[in-house]
Amino acid sequence: MEPQTQHDAVLLDEAVQALVIDPDGKYIDCTFGRGGHSRAVLDLLSEKGRLLAFDKDPQAIEVANKLKAEDSRFDIEHNSFSLLQQEVTERGWAGEITGVLMDLGVSSPQLDQAERGFSFMNDGPLDMRMDVTRGQTAAQWVAQTAEEDMAWTFKAYGEERYAKRIARSIVEKRAQAPINRTKELADIIAEAHPRWEKHKHPATRCFQAIRIAVNSELDDLKNTLEQILEVLEVGGRMVVISFHSLEDRMVKRFIQQQEQGQDFPAGLPITDEMINRRMKKVGKFVKAGQEELERNNRARSAVMRVAEKLA
Repeated sequence: MEPQTQHDAVLLDEAVQALVIDPDGKYIDCTFGRGGHSRAVLDLLSEKGRLLAFDKDPQAIEVANKLKAEDSRFDIEHNSFSLLQQEVTERGWAGEITGVLMDLGVSSPQLDQAERGFSFMNDGPLDMRMDVTRGQTAAQWVAQTAEEDMAWTFKAYGEERYAKRIARSIVEKRAQAPINRTKELADIIAEAHPRWEKHKHPATRCFQAIRIAVNSELDDLKNTLEQILEVLEVGGRMVVISFHSLEDRMVKRFIQQQEQGQDFPAGLPITDEMINRRMKKVGKFVKAGQEELERNNRARSAVMRVAEKLA
C-alpha cells in the first residue's frame, strides 16, 4: 500500500474490521478516493468475495482502474453513490450485500491540489466539483445564486452565524466583477465576517456549504441511506464515516429511526413484529485515536457509526 494512500484512509482499521464480517461476501465502497479502504477490504476477502466501489472524481477512477486490472474481485463505477441500488440491482446483487462503507470526507489530493478549488489555503480556480467533467462549478454557483438562497445555504450547510451578512457582501462584490478564484472569495468572506474563531479561517464554514451545495452531498447521502437498507442482506452492515455535524446527525437519526421502527399512536395494541425494526446500531460511535491524529490531522473531525440490518 502506498504511504500517501495509507495516510489518507481515515479510521482504516476500525472501519474495515466493522465492515468485513464474511470474507466470501459482497461489499460496496461508496467513495473509493485513493483506494485505502478498498485495498484493506480486498486484503480480507476470499477468492469468492467481491467489492464494488463508486467515485465521481476522474483522478480517483484512474487509480481504481489500475486496481481493477490487478484484482478481478474488484469493480469501479464512475458515478455518484446515489446510484448504488441501481448498480447493485443490475448486477443481480440486491439483498445480497454483506457490507456498505461510506467515507464522506474530501480526499487529501482534492484538498491539496489548488486547481480543484476546494481549499482557501491555496489559490486556485473556484471549482469544488468532485466530478470535474460535469455539473455546476462553485464559481457558477456564486455568480448565479440569489442572495437569500446563498444565505440559507451558508446557514443550513455551513452553520454560519453571519450567513446573511456574508451573502450580501458576496452579491455586492460579484456585481462589480466575477468571482472566479478561491482566494478572492475567501478574502471577501473574511472581510465581511465580524468575528473570527481562533485557529479557524473565517471562510471555512462557507466553503464547506458551497462544496455541499455544488456536489449535492446531503441529498445524495439521504437518498443513499435508504438504498443501503434495501440492498443489504439480513445481518449485513453499514459503516459510515462522517466529517461534519450535518452528515453525522443525518446518519445518527437514520439509524435511530430504523431501530425504533414504525411509529404507532399511543395506546394502540401492537406486537413487536408490527413495529418493524429494520436496523440496530453496533457499538458506540468511534473517533480517531491519538496515534492517528498525530499522523493525520484531518482525521480529528471524523466520526464512524455502524449499524446492522435486522429485516
